[in-house]
Amino acid sequence: MRRRRVLVQLDDDLVRRLDRLATEQGTSRSELLQRGAVALLEAEFLLVDTELQASYRVTPQDPKVVEAACRLASETLPNW
Repeated sequence: MRRRRVLVQLDDDLVRRLDRLATEQGTSRSELLQRGAVALLEAEFLLVDTELQASYRVTPQDPKVVEAACRLASETLPNW
């Protein structure tokens, strides 16, 4: 995957902390920031998914749709 250089402004304290962590982990500041960006995006996806699941608990699907889905499932299950 192609990488792109991005300018990010950080305060001195944050840069020092990132550099210290990078040294401890044997990696670069850039790698830490990349991992942080990925973690942020994954957390956002999980938050949206959690909110979607919660919305179904607050406003469940139409009972007729649930009933039809159950009926269809019972009709299509194999007879073992």
